[in-house]
Amino acid sequence: MEEDTDFRIRFSSLCFINDHVGFHGTIKSSPSDFIVIEIDEQGELVNKASDKPVYNVSKVLPEPNSLAKKAKLDLQILSFEETSNQEVSTLAGSSSDDHNFVPCSEKEDTVRDRTSKGEEEDVDVLGSLLDEKTNELLNQFACDIKEKWDSQTELIGPSPEFSLGRILDKNQRATLHSAIRQKFPFLITVGKNNEIVVRPNLEYKELCHLVSEEEAFEFFKYLDAKKENSKFTFKPDTNKEHRKAVHHFVNKKFGNLVETKSFPELNYSADSPSVVITVRFRVKAHKHWKRSLHECQGRKDIYTAFTLRKENLEMFEAVGFLAVKLGVIPSDFSYAGLKDKKAITYQAMVVRKVTPERLKNIEKEVEKKRMNVFNIRSVEDSLRLGQLKGNHFDIVIRNLKNQINDSANLRERILEAIENVKNKGFVNYYGPQRFGMGRKVHTDQIGLALLKSETVKAVKLFFTPEDLDDPVNRAKKYFLQTEDAKGTLSLMPEFKVRERALLESLHRFGVTEEGCIQAWFSFPHSMRIFYVHAYSSKIWNEAVSYRLATYGSRVVEGDLVCLDEDADNEQLPSSKVHLVTEEEESANTYAIHQVVLPVLGYNIQYPKNKLGQWYQEVLSRDGLQTCKFKIPTLKLNVPGCYRKILKHPCNLSYQLMEDHVTDVKKEGSHIDEATLSLLISFDLDASCYATVCLREIMKHDF
Repeated sequence: MEEDTDFRIRFSSLCFINDHVGFHGTIKSSPSDFIVIEIDEQGELVNKASDKPVYNVSKVLPEPNSLAKKAKLDLQILSFEETSNQEVSTLAGSSSDDHNFVPCSEKEDTVRDRTSKGEEEDVDVLGSLLDEKTNELLNQFACDIKEKWDSQTELIGPSPEFSLGRILDKNQRATLHSAIRQKFPFLITVGKNNEIVVRPNLEYKELCHLVSEEEAFEFFKYLDAKKENSKFTFKPDTNKEHRKAVHHFVNKKFGNLVETKSFPELNYSADSPSVVITVRFRVKAHKHWKRSLHECQGRKDIYTAFTLRKENLEMFEAVGFLAVKLGVIPSDFSYAGLKDKKAITYQAMVVRKVTPERLKNIEKEVEKKRMNVFNIRSVEDSLRLGQLKGNHFDIVIRNLKNQINDSANLRERILEAIENVKNKGFVNYYGPQRFGMGRKVHTDQIGLALLKSETVKAVKLFFTPEDLDDPVNRAKKYFLQTEDAKGTLSLMPEFKVRERALLESLHRFGVTEEGCIQAWFSFPHSMRIFYVHAYSSKIWNEAVSYRLATYGSRVVEGDLVCLDEDADNEQLPSSKVHLVTEEEESANTYAIHQVVLPVLGYNIQYPKNKLGQWYQEVLSRDGLQTCKFKIPTLKLNVPGCYRKILKHPCNLSYQLMEDHVTDVKKEGSHIDEATLSLLISFDLDASCYATVCLREIMKHDF
């Protein structure tokens, strides 16, 4: 792959809205020179002591049990919950090749023996809702299917089916669907215009080729019961390849509903280690199930809010470390926004399934990783991306100099630049950190591949190495050469949380189209959508440059403008976006700071001028002319939004300081030279970039 030579071009070619000269300087000389403090929705800085009830041992909720005190880090989207008392017992007594034939009459007895006391009530439902003849025919149909399967007889022709007739009452139909699948897990039921049709469950038969029939029987009953927080455990298994096949089957067929994990069997022998596969329902799947008010009130997740301070640490690395220490997974953490790595940052976070007391207990360990957690308290719910008012920045710019060939007074140049941007604003570009700092592959390229459903290509782009000889890039190079996920895992450093999560999934599912889809699910939703948003952001940057180059600061017919002056950045509803008319252009009704441009998605309108045509040409260029901005295989929907093309810093203040540097000249003489530094502070709305604001002030690309 050729080196991406436009890394600097894509930013140096961006426009400026002000006409001052600017100056040179160095930012981020050290993390303490770039301090970022999140501003919450109430306008408060999150590093201040909270006036909300904070950590209090006497009021802490009971601690859930946790496997994960020493758990291996898992970046899967949704986690197992260890609090269930609805566990389906392990079927340890049967063997994987146990496919013994049982006559039909014995089958019925076996079914009854397997049915728990609570489930017998479901079986009796069939007798109460079906007439005697229909019930008898249903039982016969079930026995016929089982006899054919158990005698290795293939079903020839269309799949056989049995109709229970039309059931007009919706509640009765729902009860029948459940009762039949509980009594006969090897059957499925389908609704057709109030008619219930029963058919063989071919997935049941397929699973019987991998595990014992008893396990398959109980597994499908478990699936249909949908008991929240419950788990199902297959029998212990010493064969790794066989376990891999079971994992693959369950995730391929039911991956949107459940997830699988392998755990060492309790009390296993070191000479013959056994591993069990445990299946649990994904948390999101439960959100669509109907629950009674009593159930909703009776079961409540624990949420603990805190402020995270980190220094020179990538946010995903910080979350990964906290997840290991707390015995949860990264997707149990929620946050309002991403923060810079080379900086000292403060941000609000919420972790699920962890009590305030438990978080308090790891404070000392966290400090060793250049992090602090404070303002610890119980809350009712998680955070969502964008749930903040903005960010406050305290920045030191060092080694200030005039632009080349500029002989004007440096102090005057600096003050002129700051006042200009304070009054006129800056072009609201997405900053370079949105796209990653790699020179060969940027996050927007991965996002484009995902939008085109090229998941294998996206994985390979993710693992494209830089021209550096370090462990991370050597591991990436090895993967691209061999596609050996297991071998790459042994080379990839432990701190590369995302890379290792992807590799673990690729090892389990393979480097195929289907395997790579499953591998992307090892990332939380917020991380998967991040790559797609990066592509949309890149196109928005190009669009605003084209808009300003074509029309300048004039507001013209066909432009889109925001009618709500107080609307948040990227939170503009379509009802607040207006298409400028010819008459409004002539009357200069709107100003440039009201103009917005769409960020790509399925629910936006385009400008009705040259810019609208430009968007269509770009989509065609990138092979997205028919893109719906929905990726069902990855559960990603991109509605799009609108973003103002200009923004202003708020609460801006600054101070020039002299740094005295001692320069040692020849013959031992010492000369003190004073260099200027600028301490500047300001607030920006959410999704605005301080580096972009500084670029406009300094007229300098970093």
